[in-house]
Formats: sequence, structure tokens, C-alpha cells
Amino acid sequence: MITEINFDGLIGPSHNYAGLSLGNLAATGNAGKTSHPRAAALQGIAKMRANLALGLAQGILLPHARPDHRWLAALATDYGAAPAVLKAQALSASAMWAANAATVSPAPDTADGKCHLTVANLLTMPHRSHEWPETLTQLRVAFADPAFVVHGPVPAPFGDEGAANHMRMAPTHDAPGVEIFVYGEPGGPFPARQSRTASEAIARAHRLDPARTLFVEQNPAAIAAGAFHNDVVAVANGPVLFAHEHAFAEPGAFFDALIAAMPTAQIVEVPASAVSLADAVSSYLFNAQLVTLPDGSSALIVPEESRANPRVWTWLQDMLAGNGPIRRVEVVDVRESMANGGGPACLRLRVVADPARIDPRFMVDAAKLDRLDALVRREWPEQIDAANIANPALIADITRARAALLDQLGLSDSLTINHPA
Repeated sequence: MITEINFDGLIGPSHNYAGLSLGNLAATGNAGKTSHPRAAALQGIAKMRANLALGLAQGILLPHARPDHRWLAALATDYGAAPAVLKAQALSASAMWAANAATVSPAPDTADGKCHLTVANLLTMPHRSHEWPETLTQLRVAFADPAFVVHGPVPAPFGDEGAANHMRMAPTHDAPGVEIFVYGEPGGPFPARQSRTASEAIARAHRLDPARTLFVEQNPAAIAAGAFHNDVVAVANGPVLFAHEHAFAEPGAFFDALIAAMPTAQIVEVPASAVSLADAVSSYLFNAQLVTLPDGSSALIVPEESRANPRVWTWLQDMLAGNGPIRRVEVVDVRESMANGGGPACLRLRVVADPARIDPRFMVDAAKLDRLDALVRREWPEQIDAANIANPALIADITRARAALLDQLGLSDSLTINHPA
């Protein structure tokens, strides 16, 4: 049976605050602070547990081998000799944000009736640009069934940030939908990470129907305010679009085109007079998981920071008191991820597919999450000080922790552990 599966990135043992992501205000604002990888991963596991309790299908994507010795070797150095900035870029745990892993078009939308996934190149930021080879390896293992087609990345120089700039709307998950690619135009104070050319290339590769494919420009003001990805100001699921008033450059034209392509679409637009762009970015109200519950209703999974913001929380309560399509709000604690610039939506990649066609090692239930919880408590570093990332003992702990994870999941032979050359 085709359903929506949330694949959460398990937060890796090298999770640290190096402030590498220009335009991500939380990440740069917390640069140099002490991180807590164990707590971060446990928070992510708790979020997955909460999704299972809501009746949602849940999968995982795994932390990458860090430091990335192959990447450093390509730069003619190694971890011991590399400059501090390269050390930080090689150690980044940013693959935890699975929304950037790929763009996904489910079988009901594609001409060949297969689910297509294109791994994101993430070339705008050096610390993320070397993620795609290992992400691609994981995707090809997890989605090896003939029901899927896994594509390599769009070539440089066309930046692609994956599902963080892509939305899908449909009456039901198993019905043909409308795919919305959101791109940015350069010229503002922060990089516009998603290229329209990359989005168009993915739509062609996925064999999408042009009549049900929209290309929409993100509002430059939103990017300048810190909405480095579209999913910081808009999220969609099923027939519902939840967006800030200033999310899109031309919202009226976009909404008209969306209704023309999908007359049953329901648009929930939050006015700037109630929630400013600054409030939206700091609270990650829109970097929520908008999900369809088993009874067909819509729920919004928001971070604690949304509840802590009086204006955001008041608007959410007013929304629930109304007669809109979103009938439930759940709150999760992902503060370690939030401090590095990623909320509930950043941590997951949505795949509409039959769970039985997916490698079961990447699917989780309550018992598997219990085992992962125990492993994290045993193996993950308790904290990482930014000034300590060159410590050989820390690097040994990080390497050992990931190896233990792959061994527990039976993936040691399928996913290459990145050793020094």
C-alpha cells in the first residue's frame, strides 16, 4: 500500500556548532558553543517515536562517516594537517537534515509509474557539498527495489538543496499530485541556494507532467530574513499548503496556478501582521512537519520554540479554534538541531511509497528505536566543544560510534566506512 514515510536523519556523533552555514541565522549565531551529540540524537529518536504513536510510517537515514577523509584527500591534506576551517567542514554532521538528501517524486506523479529520487548536490556550502556520494549510496541501498529510480546529482554549477525547496500536494498520497519546485534568485545578502535550472532538470528526469509541475520563486525578502530554504517559510502535505504571507515572490500568481492545477487545494496563509518573518525564522513555525493522520486529518508537528514565541503560539491557538484544515498541533523538543539551524521538517525526507518495497534495515518500529536509543546512550559523545574538534580521542570515539551503528543495523558491508587513505 502506498503511504507517506518520513525518513529522519539520525543525528550523528560528530554533531557540533561550527557556524558553517551562511544565511542560516541559528547556525551562525550559535557558532563556537558546546554541542551535545547524545542529547541531539535522543531528541531525534523521541521525535520518531512520537510519529509512530501518531500512526505514521517511519524510516531512518544514517549519519555519514566523519571526518570525511576522502574529501580531505581530494584537497591534498588529511585531518591532522588540514586548516581549522577544513577540519570543521570535514567533521560536519549536517547530513542529519534529511530534507536535503534528495527530491522525491512518487509513482502516481511520474510517467513511468516509478518513484524517482534525485540526490541533492548541496554545492552552495562547502561543508555540505561532499555529502552527496554517501547519501547516494544509502539511497541506492534503501531503494534498490525496481519500484524506484535513484538519480545522481544535478551537475555544477546548478545548486540543488533537495526536498527543502520542493513540495508535493495531492488529494491523497496515492493520487496524482502537483509538484512545486521553489527556487531563489541571486543578488541578496545571503546565497539563494536552489537554482531554477536544477529544479527544471529534476522535473524532466522524474518524468513529471508539465501541467502538474510548478516552478515558484521564493521571496527574496524571506531569504534575506534567514529563510535559507523554502521549508523555513512554507510546508505542504496532502491537499494543504501552510505558508507565510511573504514566502513567495508572487503569491497571487502561484496560488492561482495551484488552484488551476488542483482545485481541491487548501491554502493556509499566515499574515505578517500576526507572525513576522523574524518570528517565523526564529520559531521555525513553518519548518514543522505537516502530516496526514490515519483518519485523514492534518496535524502540524512544531518545535518547542514555536510554543515559546507568544505571537506564534497565539496564532496557532486561533487557527485551531477556527474551521481550517489543520486540526491538531503537536510539540517536539529538537533544541539541539534547532540550535544548528534545523527543525522538525529539516530532519526528515518524505517518500510516498509502499513500505514493503524498501530495504527493512532503513525502516523502524518501536523496538528498533529502543535499540537505537540504547546504542546512542552507550556510544555517542556527550558533548563536543568547538575548540576540541582536533582531539584524536574525539575522532576515535566518533568513528567507533558510527561503526557500532552500522553493525547493529546490519549495514557494515553495504555502507563503506570512511577510513583515512
